[in-house]
Amino acid sequence: MSDPILVAESKEQIFLLPKMANRHGLIAGATGTGKTVTLQTLAENFSARGVPVFMADVKGDLAGLSQPGGDNPKILERAKELKIDNFTGEASPVVFWDVFGGQGHPVRATISEMGPLLLGRLLELNDTQEGVLNIVFKIADENGLLLLDLKDLRSMLQYVADNADQFKTHYGNISAASAGAIQRNLLALESQGADKFFGEPALNLDDLIQTQGGKGVINILAADKLMQKSPKVYATFLLWMLSELFENLPEIGDPEKPTLVFFFDEAHLLFADIAPTVQQKIEQVVRLIRSKGVGVYFVSQNPLDIPDVVLGQLGNRVQHALRAFTPRDQKAVKAAAETFRQNPKLKVEAVLTQLAVGEALVSMLDENGSPQIVERAKIVPPRSQVGAITPDQRKQIVNSSVLAGHYEKAIDRESAYEILQARAGEKVQTAGAPPVAAGAPAGEQTKPSILAEALGTVTAAFQPTIGPRGAVRDSLATSVAKSAMRSASSQLGRQLIRGILGGILGGSGSRRR
Repeated sequence: MSDPILVAESKEQIFLLPKMANRHGLIAGATGTGKTVTLQTLAENFSARGVPVFMADVKGDLAGLSQPGGDNPKILERAKELKIDNFTGEASPVVFWDVFGGQGHPVRATISEMGPLLLGRLLELNDTQEGVLNIVFKIADENGLLLLDLKDLRSMLQYVADNADQFKTHYGNISAASAGAIQRNLLALESQGADKFFGEPALNLDDLIQTQGGKGVINILAADKLMQKSPKVYATFLLWMLSELFENLPEIGDPEKPTLVFFFDEAHLLFADIAPTVQQKIEQVVRLIRSKGVGVYFVSQNPLDIPDVVLGQLGNRVQHALRAFTPRDQKAVKAAAETFRQNPKLKVEAVLTQLAVGEALVSMLDENGSPQIVERAKIVPPRSQVGAITPDQRKQIVNSSVLAGHYEKAIDRESAYEILQARAGEKVQTAGAPPVAAGAPAGEQTKPSILAEALGTVTAAFQPTIGPRGAVRDSLATSVAKSAMRSASSQLGRQLIRGILGGILGGSGSRRR
């Protein structure tokens, strides 16, 4: 059995039991009350017990986990106050990730893996537009056209829109206005840097669940730039990762310690303006993913940002101070106070506004899975460095990683974009060929394939121009190397592998290999 994690001290020490860590948790509190330090303390303690961790660094100050601390006067003072023996600085093994590739290994997912449900949320589509997007994915599936990056999706959208009459009977009405709106939203998304996120090599989730020297590797996503440019991409990306974990990890019940601990910082972004269908699936993932050994810890300023159904699944809680300047703030304080198992010696609602920095109301699950009574306590300080690291330190860690060089070079294999352009080129050559001589056998006449006929009308649609619906059409087919995957991807009727929420939505659900 793994050693309990000392989280805080009141009159007695308060521990988080690793066996109960997959029952999820909440770290909440106003800005500047100590949430980041609490998160850092938990992360390094999970790592020390061989549990890998994933977290997003939205402010740039979690990178200090990679360096030994112990020289911060406030940290040393807290350790002395709590009478922690042999308190010394200690670093944790860290792997840095970055969607933009500047502060860590690049992180990518394919369009097919993301799927129409999350893409629809990311693009802020209405019901009609989501319907068109689903049709596009369906047609791509049935024709073996891989959707890997944004240019693949733009090409498929243009093809479907230009051949709407052909597909209308089988799939229903395809609105040109809706297709154009999706194209414009794709261009806006690309301007926010999403083009760097979609593509290959896609993230292999096994790379997040690693140990090094007996310690769990802490995966840190550099998210400060991503949060500034596109908070919705940030939230959707983390939801995609959570869903992929749910779908691909095996059922293991309640292990002695988690397989992975996933910290979801700025959790309010996940639930902001969310469609009811997506929220229901999030609630289902949170409820069921514990049996996969994954503990999910939401980090938010206000517990009211998290729906009640999800909040009820978060058994381990650290609640830092809340402010009560507005009626909504007062409501949040009252709601937070009521979620704890009450302590008759503590006026929780009053204490919530009085907590000092580094103090919190803490309630952990006991060995039977029941929440302990809430205590006012002081959080144990981290042994790693508190704060940011230098660019040189980060660069050294990235370059020395076992993953160095694997994700850095983007791959652009043959997919929907290249196939559609090649088919269009075939149509041009067929149209320009000399007529067959009279009397020639019928079997020797040139007969384009059914798919070539269907795609032939899009010749002009894929020139390097911007069309009336906002589609950007590149021209790279002549320079693209032929992929070994061509024969598999060109088979009609082949269903594409799509990861996002596939298992709980009834999709194929199998992950690409």
